Amino acid sequence: MSLRSKMLQSAALAATLAVLPSTPGWSQSLQEALAAAYSGNPRLLAARAAARAVDENVPQALAGWRPTVVIAGAAGYTETTTRTQQTAGGAIFPVTDPATGFVTGLGRTPQVPFSNYTDSNRGTGTLQATVSQPIYRGGRTTASTRRAENQVYAQRARLLIAEQEVLFESVRAYVFFIRDQEEVRLNTNNVQVLVRQLQATNERFRVGEITRTDVAQAESRLALARFQLDQAQGVAQSSRANFIRWTGLEPLRVTAPPPLAPPVRSQQEAVRFATDNNPTVVATLFDESAARDFIDVQFAALLPQVTANASAFRLDNNAARGSRQTGAQVTLNLNVPLYQGGAEHALVRQARQQAQQARQQVADARRVAAQQATEAWETLGSSRAQVESVRAQIRAQEIALDGVQREAIVGSRTTLDVLNAEQELLQARVNLVRSLATLINASYALATTMGRLTAQDLGLPVQVYDPRNYYNAVRDRWFGTGDFSDGAGTPPPAGVVQVQTLAPTTPVRRSP
Repeated sequence: MSLRSKMLQSAALAATLAVLPSTPGWSQSLQEALAAAYSGNPRLLAARAAARAVDENVPQALAGWRPTVVIAGAAGYTETTTRTQQTAGGAIFPVTDPATGFVTGLGRTPQVPFSNYTDSNRGTGTLQATVSQPIYRGGRTTASTRRAENQVYAQRARLLIAEQEVLFESVRAYVFFIRDQEEVRLNTNNVQVLVRQLQATNERFRVGEITRTDVAQAESRLALARFQLDQAQGVAQSSRANFIRWTGLEPLRVTAPPPLAPPVRSQQEAVRFATDNNPTVVATLFDESAARDFIDVQFAALLPQVTANASAFRLDNNAARGSRQTGAQVTLNLNVPLYQGGAEHALVRQARQQAQQARQQVADARRVAAQQATEAWETLGSSRAQVESVRAQIRAQEIALDGVQREAIVGSRTTLDVLNAEQELLQARVNLVRSLATLINASYALATTMGRLTAQDLGLPVQVYDPRNYYNAVRDRWFGTGDFSDGAGTPPPAGVVQVQTLAPTTPVRRSP
């Protein structure tokens, strides 16, 4: 049975807040306010975006199974000048005797060195395609995928924490607005009563029935009542601002909600339920699993790695003008780390200690959940008893005030006695309003400790956000940089409360 059904069943048994003065217009129920908060509260929307961001850890981890393809190219212009050393001369010629004219021998011309320059200007181009396929990475990909999955589940639990926080604060804002408006009404009525009391006191003073002291006491009490009214109006304005902050709606005419029926029957059951289902406990459990997986991620750096590479290349004009080189290569690469300075060993030891830290955080979260469940259960019980006591006090105080007023007419009671009785009755009524507000908030706080204050549990007239939609959209996606979040550009279904408008909306009743 959902909490919504239990809430309706408990309406006849639980006390409700005093209803505000009747005004024409739309009645703004608590469910509609919570639906608006669920649909448009910025803190909850930010938590959903954070959950979608963590979902991307899974495709990042799965990328370790997939190949990488790289195409590299280069184009340019090369100017090359080649210098070679050469010599000229050394030719053989006949030597003649000047006197006789006969040839007497052979001679050689001297050799003269010189440089020869050759220019080779050409455009060059390089193109290479490489495909690398990981085969074994020491178990890093498998461990990283498990860790990413646990991080996703932990973040979903934190999304529930944010959802419960927003809904609970919206409940508090709704109830406190009603409480403060009711206190304004009570103080306004008290001022009106004291104004009439002062008028009657002045009349009696003029006829000599009472003294000037009685008039001064009535004036003093009226001044105090006006101060209390101003103070209550200021608090009501603060409550109105808090209402708008959490729900995004202007409080028009709110209706008093009943307390939420506890989903458990005893304190022990509440504690057991909270230690197993509290979203904070669930988040720490998945954090611990992710921490254990991180040990394997770090340990993979100490294990061999196997990779297959395939590449093809083409080189144009690289060696000389008009030359071209083409080729292809396939290799199977094995890397066996022997010693890398010891940093990898330190990272493994660090991951083990982080896993122990996460394990202790689970134990602490369970203790905190048990303490919160116990406190909420006791607060709920004491608030219910306090409401009954204050109601009994009001009944007795109304009888006492009537008696004091009658006795004051015959002179057996003073004006101060009447003023004190009226003040005590006012304070009792204010205490009842505050006690009822505490009772309602305590009932919702108990549901929060057990992870049951969600839109689905409360049966809110909204489209329930499903974090699996984005996860399923991106988990096995190999490429794409768009926004795959559900609801981007999608109109809300008919009947869903929208925060963009303050007009009343007919809710669609659906079972959670």
